[in-house]
Amino acid sequence: MSLVVKVENLSKQYRLGQVGTGTISHDVNSWWHKIRGKEDPYLKIGESNDRTVKGDSDYVWALKDINFEVKQGEVLGIIGRNGAGKSTLLKILSRTTAPTTGSVKIKGRVASLLEVGTGFHPELSGRDNIFLNGAILGMTRREIQSKFDEIVDFAGVERYIDTPVKRYSSGMYVRLAFAVAAHLEPEILIVDEVLAVGDAEFQKKCLGKIKDVSVNQGRTVLFVSHNLPAIKNLCNTGLYLKNGQVCNYGEMSAILETYQLESFIDEKYGLRNELANSKELFFNQWLIKFEKSNIQNNNAHSIYSGNVFSVTFSLISKSTYLNVEIGLVIRNLDGVIVFSVNSRDFGGDFFDISNGTYNFNFELRLPVKGGSYEIDIVIVSNGIVLDQWVSKTNLKVLSKYESILGNNWQGIVAENVIFTYEKAH
Repeated sequence: MSLVVKVENLSKQYRLGQVGTGTISHDVNSWWHKIRGKEDPYLKIGESNDRTVKGDSDYVWALKDINFEVKQGEVLGIIGRNGAGKSTLLKILSRTTAPTTGSVKIKGRVASLLEVGTGFHPELSGRDNIFLNGAILGMTRREIQSKFDEIVDFAGVERYIDTPVKRYSSGMYVRLAFAVAAHLEPEILIVDEVLAVGDAEFQKKCLGKIKDVSVNQGRTVLFVSHNLPAIKNLCNTGLYLKNGQVCNYGEMSAILETYQLESFIDEKYGLRNELANSKELFFNQWLIKFEKSNIQNNNAHSIYSGNVFSVTFSLISKSTYLNVEIGLVIRNLDGVIVFSVNSRDFGGDFFDISNGTYNFNFELRLPVKGGSYEIDIVIVSNGIVLDQWVSKTNLKVLSKYESILGNNWQGIVAENVIFTYEKAH
């Protein structure tokens, strides 16, 4: 397949603060260096685009040295936190703003859906805006007319098609804008997070259309979204931006795993939850153990799908507690619980504990889709959560069944779960 987008050493610099403050002197200085054949002095300064810290420079690199290629028919998913530079990149690719340095080579017509209102004239009706957008893409009136009914039907705004779009709700606006962008046959479709404005039914409809235009029609899609399951389902290649720079670029599932692991560590997971009830009873330490296997790597927390592993942890109690139960939860990196088990399952029952240290152990055999998971443990007495610990370590499952079951292998099943406990002293 031929290349349709090629980005080389792309950078975009912005000046912070009020617009117009001191810009004339800076522009003259830049011009003076340029006519003498010297580098712009303001390109030598500037800080990375980390919005969480206060910098020392008035200049910031929204994007810095971005390189990637997109082939015809490919769906590129662009992910990253808010402020990472995703929207800036799409604006440059859509030619609504120019790069500071570097080059962008695009082959084919581009239709962009960047934010609510982009590309529509608010005073014109929905009908007029459809023809206006088609004309901008270089289509004849007859070509647009042949797609008109399909666009209106997809958007579901037939009753308001002759109403000025300034009177549309944001949801109606996005419906029509996406329908126009997807149906007027651009070679390259650029879609930002704007789809989040639509309802769940329409989002599903849009994602199906994106898949159709790429797989069946061979068009290229650049897709930005915080909906990671949608990104995973649609995109075969990923670009992970962090502070305006490429953190990772390549196969989508690997990109998502990197992104999710970093999000887990930085934002929420890997930390022990401090609960008000955990002063007299609390988890002390824990350890994950695996049965011996033929895994040839140095990751001590890797296991093949279907192998036995155990979660062992200790608990210190300074008082007596009745009707106690222990729960274990395994969640994927989307935060979705894929498995849970309770000490009362498989013939277990409530138990009582008194002052002392206790050792607990869950032993499980998990046929699970290959990937990364987190483990939570929680202790409850009489229905009240006494303490909870979110895993400090990532459980990496290597695929054992995926080669046979393919994409149909999504679930997780527990076999022969054994729970034991004893009072250590």
